[in-house]
Amino acid sequence: MRITALMPLKKESERLKQKNIRLFCGKPLFYYVLETLHKSKYIDDIIINTDCEVISSMIAKDFPDCIVLHRPQLLFGNHIVMNQLIEHDIVYAKNEHILQTHSTNPLLTVETINNAISLYFHSLLEFDSLFTVDKVQARLYDESGNSINHHLGKMEMTQNMKPIFKENSNIFLFSKTIFSKTKSRIGLHPKFYEMNELESIDIDYEDDFKLAELLFRNRSMFKNVFFK
Repeated sequence: MRITALMPLKKESERLKQKNIRLFCGKPLFYYVLETLHKSKYIDDIIINTDCEVISSMIAKDFPDCIVLHRPQLLFGNHIVMNQLIEHDIVYAKNEHILQTHSTNPLLTVETINNAISLYFHSLLEFDSLFTVDKVQARLYDESGNSINHHLGKMEMTQNMKPIFKENSNIFLFSKTIFSKTKSRIGLHPKFYEMNELESIDIDYEDDFKLAELLFRNRSMFKNVFFK
């Protein structure tokens, strides 16, 4: 089975200025995930949705096999949610099955991509979609100080607590059919794919950028995470 990958790339970011094209360890940030997608044995179609001529030119030069969609004006602005972009882009995908990811996960490995895709296809009889998560085993509280996942009088060891799973925005796998029914990249019966938090780091703020660069430069210290 073959996959079409979708990756949106806008010029401006609300929290970190022009992060998609900012140099990360010597290359524009978005190059890393795009290069990793090209290494996957399952992905044969990559669609980039962008509002930036600079990004379009960079892709034309260094990734000429990618399909570049120039974002229509009605999809400009920070109020636009990802499902709206997917609904626009999915029309141009040649494959039934879709992987959507972001440029802000530069440590994402091709092994994780391939393993997630393989699990997705093997799970389709039971699950209709898949997305990546981080496992959380910690005592959590709401903004009023109320416990969310534990009893205040019972100090259970965190490693024995029932885990909670946090969406990490690295990978979403779904089909055109499921998206047409739900208008969402997460179906009605999704499968979780657990990742290591070092690999799944998502860049939103300046400190995230610096931490991700530090991890990338020192990947050899974490061979079990980045060299599987």
